[in-house]
Amino acid sequence: MLKLMFFEPRIPPNTGNAIRLSAGTGCSLHLIEPLGFDLSEPKLRRAGLDYHDLASVSVHENLAAAWKAIRPDRVFAFTTGGATRNTDIVYRPDDVLLFGPEPTGLPPEVLADPHITDQVRIPMLPGRRSMNLSNAAAVAVYEAWRQLGFPGGV
Repeated sequence: MLKLMFFEPRIPPNTGNAIRLSAGTGCSLHLIEPLGFDLSEPKLRRAGLDYHDLASVSVHENLAAAWKAIRPDRVFAFTTGGATRNTDIVYRPDDVLLFGPEPTGLPPEVLADPHITDQVRIPMLPGRRSMNLSNAAAVAVYEAWRQLGFPGGV
């Protein structure tokens, strides 16, 4: 299934929401350290409600360790500077959807990583900086899941 990846996330409720997203869609969630919080933090637990046991969450020491563990074929880096719209991609079940930390986004060295297949943006009205991380992740995951036919969904 799809892999949702947060590079060095900093805001606990956004990661908690991503845990719920993972549980609800079947995508796996991959968190790249350092994290800006402890995974047992109450704000994260509250946002994730009781979905933690239903989600597949992995924590990786760094991006290199994540690549080694998941061996991705395609990685789509979501960034406001991306040239490709997220809806213009034909997604595959094993794609990685990569998001950067709040509020900075993915740093240049990550965007230059050779594993990155394309830099992708979610369309927005002009003059807006970006979407909330967990909202952007939900938009991206649901578009990819929709294209795949909502496997396992009801």
